[in-house]
Amino acid sequence: MTVDPAPDTANVLALAIAAAATAGVILRPRGLPEAIWAVAGAILLVVFGLLPWQMALAGVRAGLDVYLFLLGMMLLSEVARETGLFDWLAAIATAYAKGSASRLFLLIYGVGTLVTIFLSNDATAVVLTPAVAAAARSARVRNPLPYLLICAFVANAASFVLPISNPANLVLYGKNMPPLFEWLPLYLLPSAIAIIATFLLLRWTQRAELAGEVARDVPRPRLSAGGHAAGLGIIATAVLLLTVSAFDIPLGLPTAIAGVLTALLTLLVERASPLKIIRGVSWGVLPLVAGLFVLVEALDHAGVISELAGEIDRAVRIWRDSAALGAGVVIAFASNLMNNLPAGLVAANAMHSAQALPELFRRAVLIGVDVGPNLSVTGSLATILWLAALRREGIKVGAGAFLKTGMIVMPPALLLALCAAWLTR
Repeated sequence: MTVDPAPDTANVLALAIAAAATAGVILRPRGLPEAIWAVAGAILLVVFGLLPWQMALAGVRAGLDVYLFLLGMMLLSEVARETGLFDWLAAIATAYAKGSASRLFLLIYGVGTLVTIFLSNDATAVVLTPAVAAAARSARVRNPLPYLLICAFVANAASFVLPISNPANLVLYGKNMPPLFEWLPLYLLPSAIAIIATFLLLRWTQRAELAGEVARDVPRPRLSAGGHAAGLGIIATAVLLLTVSAFDIPLGLPTAIAGVLTALLTLLVERASPLKIIRGVSWGVLPLVAGLFVLVEALDHAGVISELAGEIDRAVRIWRDSAALGAGVVIAFASNLMNNLPAGLVAANAMHSAQALPELFRRAVLIGVDVGPNLSVTGSLATILWLAALRREGIKVGAGAFLKTGMIVMPPALLLALCAAWLTR
């Protein structure tokens, strides 16, 4: 006869499994992929009877729009990589630098900002990173790290210009995503300040490495017909997503359809096999995100979300605007401890359970979730993907070195963005 554990004991055990799984995602013990730890944690919660399988399935289903969005973006990213589109753009930026390391830094930052805004921060991490590494080699720079850091930092700093710029935005708002023309007045100024502040601070931290010159005679690769098709598909996708966002339509399915159609168009133009694109997609991201949704469902089942919702209600009643700004700071640092995707999921569920909250509170939390991960290499899914892209290039970036830069760049950019949100409340 099996005796079910007491409720308190069960909740403690569920929290311990969720915490261990999250730590596995962040630390990657034995170098195992992040998805393994998230999925293992979800399975253990169900096997031990700590989370009913129906609730686990509901948690998986809750992420459907995010999975579709990520699938579409990963397809677009892989098509761009296979056709050399981003290598071509990086080579153009290198040529326009005209031998100036500082100008090259600015141009790559500009390209990274545009890619993040219109293709999401994950695309910047996955696709632009190897392109920038190739451009740095072509320009014969002494140290490619300053340019590679751009891909990580701008991926987070520019990730709330539009709803489509970060999957975490979909998580935080869920079915209540503001239409595009409601979103822009809420986030345009804070995001512009975050982008500018991040650029200035990151540029200052890398000033010694950017004092010299880079090569002027950089060969520009020829863009193939498939590359042109990929570029047109990406532009069409950006227009499509801006349109559906303006009409408050969920973004996941249109993104997935656009990604599939762009991939098919490119393959037809190049008469290529789809195997390279299929193999190149980071499929492990999807079970990773699904596992994180289940872990958050376990926190809800254990009563953590309701307790947090009560604390939010009390803080808003007592501190009003200060509570919102404080929540932005807290969630920013929490994102570096548990990754911004589960942190955003917890915050979203808590805000949904809380009583009527001022819009400033949700805005501050979203800014914290999006900008906050620039503190550490474990802060966001985009940064984890950036590290994976660097490993494929044979480049290692230590957690301590990233943290040293992040401590200078992230806090001022976060506070300035939060102040801008407060001024435009």
